[in-house]
Amino acid sequence: MLAAGTAVPMPKTILVVDDKANVRTLVRDYLTEQGLRVVAADNGQNALYAARHEKVDLILLDIMMPEMDGFEFIRAFRKESDTPIILLTARLDETDKVAGLELGADDYITKPFGMRELLARIRTVLRRTSVPLETRQALRAADIVLDRDTHSVLVADRPVRLTPSEFELLAVLMGGPGRVYTRMDLLRELEGTTFEGVARTIDQHIRNLRSKIEPDPAHPRYVETVFGIGYRFAAG
Repeated sequence: MLAAGTAVPMPKTILVVDDKANVRTLVRDYLTEQGLRVVAADNGQNALYAARHEKVDLILLDIMMPEMDGFEFIRAFRKESDTPIILLTARLDETDKVAGLELGADDYITKPFGMRELLARIRTVLRRTSVPLETRQALRAADIVLDRDTHSVLVADRPVRLTPSEFELLAVLMGGPGRVYTRMDLLRELEGTTFEGVARTIDQHIRNLRSKIEPDPAHPRYVETVFGIGYRFAAG
């Protein structure tokens, strides 16, 4: 029982975007039973409207939709928000999943999927954006400043917008300059043990991160590749 005057935490809001009504209903009913608040949209245009008018904590996004597909939605939405996105894809082609990650999605799950797996993915991604206040701090390495309090990153005094996954990857690497992290190390740090295509997913997030923070992504200054092992933040 909550003590008198204790604030009741607001449920997280999930935006479900899929052109199939049965998918929206199934996901909405299950997530609502799990204590989440759910809003829904049937295409990318309506999803943009919902995301702008609701306080959305995470988006579940189908790729193949009429009017505005998932890729078009991400292109438009990432210009104004870093709210995490999980792709819902029926396609087996790996290039579609990589394309979504390149545009700024945080994770993907392939249809058909189980509701328990979907919930685990949602909770994993939400944890990345819900760091307890007592653990927040500013990290400084080279000329990069990462501030957990404001979820902001400055590279040589230039603000850089990162997705939640990119932000957490950078935070992990900056937390131990010179230390080499394997892909599985980084996956565990992101609490993403249920990811599909582990190496491909981490590698794509690293490429996205480099494209935003590196002066020359082809010759990384900050996030170095240790061939055959993984990645490290350059020491010194």
